[in-house]
Amino acid sequence: MLPKPHRASVVYYVADIKRTETFYNDVLGLGLVRQEGAEPFWLSGSLDQGLEIIFFEMEGKRGNTPALIFDITEGGIDDIVAALSEKGVTIVTPVEEAPGGWSADFLDPDGFGLGLWQAEDKPRSLK
Repeated sequence: MLPKPHRASVVYYVADIKRTETFYNDVLGLGLVRQEGAEPFWLSGSLDQGLEIIFFEMEGKRGNTPALIFDITEGGIDDIVAALSEKGVTIVTPVEEAPGGWSADFLDPDGFGLGLWQAEDKPRSLK
């Protein structure tokens, strides 16, 4: 079972990150911040209730963006992904390096993309 996350992010894959930055900052006033760790850069911002929105420049298809990403603070991401797989969950992307840590992607029963992210300073496995 997935430990209850303390935070979640909605991740969008966009065609033009600079256009996205202009729209969300200048038109909507969200105050997104440029982050390093992906080319050319990625954007992040938080809403008042603690929901984080993230934008990466990459190809996105209907059904895999936006994706809800759970921030894992308990357990190891490798152990959690293995447990999900044992329960028959479709793993789309196994654990791999991500900006600032590790990530994995999977599908809910309707095919919507979900993901996990764990900071690099946490152990990937507790076994």
